Amino acid sequence: QVQLVESGGGLVQPGGSLRLSCTASGLTLDEYSIGWFRQVPGKEREGVSCISATGDNTYSADSVKGRFVVSRDSAKNTVHLQMESLKAEDSAFYTCAAGEVGGRYCSLRIYEYDHWGQGTQVTVSS
Repeated sequence: QVQLVESGGGLVQPGGSLRLSCTASGLTLDEYSIGWFRQVPGKEREGVSCISATGDNTYSADSVKGRFVVSRDSAKNTVHLQMESLKAEDSAFYTCAAGEVGGRYCSLRIYEYDHWGQGTQVTVSS
């Protein structure tokens, strides 16, 4: 059974940092593109960052580019989202997802992802 489990969310002050983790069981992350998405109540889910199955290609939304970095620890079957210089508008429920698109490709298109985690809350507030 495929399972993605997020961790690392919490409350942080503006300008602070957090590292989210997405640990998989039932699948090998090296074979999937992995995306991070976020959602706030009343708004559509938004793509944040992704990493390709090969691990050498990443992409981030303009809203987080230069502040968020996605990486993979293959030995732990885990993908991380390092978030720096956090802003209040980064507050959201963050979810990771695995897509069966392999190779050097990844995108933030929701429909390209097949397996989803339960998510973790990130709150940026003083």
